[in-house]
Amino acid sequence: MSSKKDKKKRKSDAKPAETAHMPSREFSTKARIPSMKAYRKLYKESIDSPSKFWAREAGELSWQKKWKKVLDWKAPDAKWFVGGKLNVCENCVDRHADGPRANKAAIIWEGEPGDKQVITYAQLKREVSRVANVLEKKGVKSGDRVLIYMPMIPEAAYAMLACARIGAVHNVVFGGFASDAIVDRLEDSGATTVITADGGWRRGKVVALKPVVDEALKKYKKVERVIVAKRTGNDVTMKKDRDSWLHDDLKDVSALHSPKGFDSEHPLFLLYTSGSTGKPKGILHTSGGYLTGTYTTCKYIFDMRDEDVYWCTADIGWITGHSYIIYGPLANGATQVMYEGAPNFPDFSRFWQICEDHGVTIFYTAPTAIRAFIKAGDDLVKKHDLSKLRLLGSVGEPINPEAWNWYHKVIGGGRCPIVDTWWQTETGAIMISPMPGATPCKPGTATLPFFGVDAAILDEQGKECKANEDGRLVIRKPWPSMIRSIYGDKKRFKKTYWMDYKGMYTAGDGARRDRDGNFWIIGRLDDVLNVSGHRLGTAEIESALVAHPAVAEAAVIGRPHELKGQAVACFVILKGKHRESEQLRQELRNHVGKIIGAIAKPDDLHFAPGLPKTRSGKIMRRLLKELVNTGKVTGNVTTLEDPTIIAKLAKIIAK
Repeated sequence: MSSKKDKKKRKSDAKPAETAHMPSREFSTKARIPSMKAYRKLYKESIDSPSKFWAREAGELSWQKKWKKVLDWKAPDAKWFVGGKLNVCENCVDRHADGPRANKAAIIWEGEPGDKQVITYAQLKREVSRVANVLEKKGVKSGDRVLIYMPMIPEAAYAMLACARIGAVHNVVFGGFASDAIVDRLEDSGATTVITADGGWRRGKVVALKPVVDEALKKYKKVERVIVAKRTGNDVTMKKDRDSWLHDDLKDVSALHSPKGFDSEHPLFLLYTSGSTGKPKGILHTSGGYLTGTYTTCKYIFDMRDEDVYWCTADIGWITGHSYIIYGPLANGATQVMYEGAPNFPDFSRFWQICEDHGVTIFYTAPTAIRAFIKAGDDLVKKHDLSKLRLLGSVGEPINPEAWNWYHKVIGGGRCPIVDTWWQTETGAIMISPMPGATPCKPGTATLPFFGVDAAILDEQGKECKANEDGRLVIRKPWPSMIRSIYGDKKRFKKTYWMDYKGMYTAGDGARRDRDGNFWIIGRLDDVLNVSGHRLGTAEIESALVAHPAVAEAAVIGRPHELKGQAVACFVILKGKHRESEQLRQELRNHVGKIIGAIAKPDDLHFAPGLPKTRSGKIMRRLLKELVNTGKVTGNVTTLEDPTIIAKLAKIIAK
């Protein structure tokens, strides 16, 4: 609990106000939300009359049966557009393919080696229908769970949309995750179908995917069918009566498929995210509300127009790829770029070459990538024509002011508004963001809540914090794209998100508001790291380390990193017979990479004689964090089981 003295200190220590960047008159005049007056008017309606506001937005989608009630809410359980029926795929594909956008490019795809495809909405409908027919022919039904483990190729989009078309629940797993992560998700979801590829391209090399699936299926035996897209041509093993090539399956099916309507609350997908325990959480999103949220945020925050070429650089394995590559942009009938590979292949000019080649007008990426581009130098940017860009976006973590200013000046030429977006896997859609034609933007702040989002910052007693006071970020009212549950664990769902303040969603992030009402996101409050915009649970990494036969105990924290936002720092206690060595350090790093994925490999791995523990045995990770970040611990350590351990660890870190 914070004292009044502490709060006064935090207020006085708050950063001075940044200079606000205003959108140009030319941009504002054409924007959907052209002024702060227009924003405030619509925001007030969305908070005071949410049913009216969301009914109007949802009404722009295609419903096979209209809802009877906009919202049925009894915290923490929400039902949106009660009684309504729709097909999410039909809204993203058919309603454009069957109209004037039939021959408009839906996806402009580029592979890392340089191969390209342009897929129109009419073609997208045919391809998705064919995959839907393959799934149904193989016995996949509405409600079945389908795990998708694929590179960024068009077939990945077809697979997701085909699942939505037939009512199957997809669970996309990031292609960088290891086999154990696949096993965890298969076991928790009960999936019986896997869609994968032989491999994908990354930094000029083949990343094998099918062999990783095979390894996972040695442990999980309940998968009945594995469908494999051919991408890289690497050797794979095909198990008879279980595995099939997608291109062979597609030969025998029709390109016609009628989309059936599903209840608005029908499950659309599961997406697993790290929590403060070792077990990943299966975030469950449903159909009508999620689609309404992603459709509406795309429309207003990206100010999408029919002539735009939009590019979100995320992977479909993350929520950003779900909401702002597949569902939101396609529901808006957008033309978008989809790229398979790394941003630095063959060098860090690749993104800017793609922007120039395809005439990208809206560009949405992560601060991690932006910081890497800064380090690579401006010359790689200057040799490309980025004059068609009109709007930039940032996602995944708070963007530091230095990166914001470089992004604005060097990439946007000083003319492009930047939408710095805050949201989560659990929220489904963007929650806090500037309106590009209206909001005065201060570098480093996500600014103001989106329509219908009643965000606040509370202290530990539940009182709203004053300007520049740190507190907990909460959402006080339900919103359409909100998480419905943690799959198979309603108790954990309530405990994780709804127990801190009655009837309010707790985001797990610390934040403050400045005197203009802008939200500044400080970072995670729980034991979750944000590495390159991706959430990793410290408990997961600790569990992976302890699974190694040399490790007796481990503690994991995050430290600031100029490129990744946070780096993974580990303290490891070895078992008696094992000795410290650089070889063992690398072995442990690779071990974590094998169990979780390369993104979780520790940046720092310290062999420790002990850990700071209370007399009850609790590891004081905040002391480790303070020690790593400042080189010392200023608080009282006399209550520790071994007060001398801090000095010992300080010497190890200083080496």
